[in-house]
Amino acid sequence: MVDASNSPTISIRNISKSFGKGIYAIRVLDDVSLDIGKREFFTLLGPSGCGKTTLLRLIAGFETSDSGSIAIEGRDVTAAPPFHRPVNTVFQSYALFPHLTVEQNVAFALEEQRQPREAIRTRVGEVLEMVRMSAFGSRRPAELSGGQQQRVALARALAPRPRVLLLDEPLSALDLKLRKEMQIELKQLQEEAGITFLFVTHDQEEALTLSDRVAVMQSGRILQMGPPREIYETPTHRFVADFIGDINLMEGEALAGGGVRLDAGAVLPLTHCKSGRVTVAIRPERARLVPAGQGALEATIIHSAYLGTAMLHKLGLPDGSTFLLRQLESSGFACGNGERVGLALPAEALRVLEQ
Repeated sequence: MVDASNSPTISIRNISKSFGKGIYAIRVLDDVSLDIGKREFFTLLGPSGCGKTTLLRLIAGFETSDSGSIAIEGRDVTAAPPFHRPVNTVFQSYALFPHLTVEQNVAFALEEQRQPREAIRTRVGEVLEMVRMSAFGSRRPAELSGGQQQRVALARALAPRPRVLLLDEPLSALDLKLRKEMQIELKQLQEEAGITFLFVTHDQEEALTLSDRVAVMQSGRILQMGPPREIYETPTHRFVADFIGDINLMEGEALAGGGVRLDAGAVLPLTHCKSGRVTVAIRPERARLVPAGQGALEATIIHSAYLGTAMLHKLGLPDGSTFLLRQLESSGFACGNGERVGLALPAEALRVLEQ
């Protein structure tokens, strides 16, 4: 958990970065500022090309910024080389030395620091136990599964006791089941290590599962930052809403006297709307099916899919748009393809979004 009582571990101020020169320059980070707390699991989330990995590499010291500053534990490291920063990085490829054993891989950084042999042996044992790899110390990477290699990479990065661990999509090479298992283990490891983790991913579920806070990035900027529940339940931008999970985006017109008239026909009692065209969002699980004529909107069932604990319905609206609705199997309201139904849209679940 984040330690909010102290100054931040990482402070980033007005960082900008471009690749290329002149008319060929591409700006990948545009005046980014944020603070990351001590013992916080912080995630940079966004699509490929949004700037999240470049920001991580700037913190690590692998790239230099065009402007702005980076401080770690109060010390300005903007111009410091990687080996003078109290951070370590776990890469997507793990980058283990194939000719070394697990123990030798983990000990490598400690030997480079010329630590005493006994201290190295003790620390290697500690971190291998932390990642539950004590029994595999004599094996080489080729003799390990993907999940085991990932644990060794984590142990090697933790061995020198960094103040910050940077993780660049470290789970992306794993299959789905193992990736879900490792998500839980990674969060437990962060709590046990008691240090700040900065995690980069394009996987929304991963970000929501692991993080104390998430920063959603697009085109080199942070659009929204906050706890996972806040990002999911109260998105402030259309991109954030659409990028995080399933959502219904309905176009309409804000009325002068209050409310929004949807293109699909309903007038929703929403206040504090900007004038003109707006987008109203609602998650599929927050809407409800009701008998025809009893909801805010009329709809037709196009297709229904059984998901185990829930049903996912694709609905057609009067303006030709579609609407996704997820309801628990135990809800008791059954309907078939082609049937007319009503849609109940709770006001507290509706969000008016910025473009």
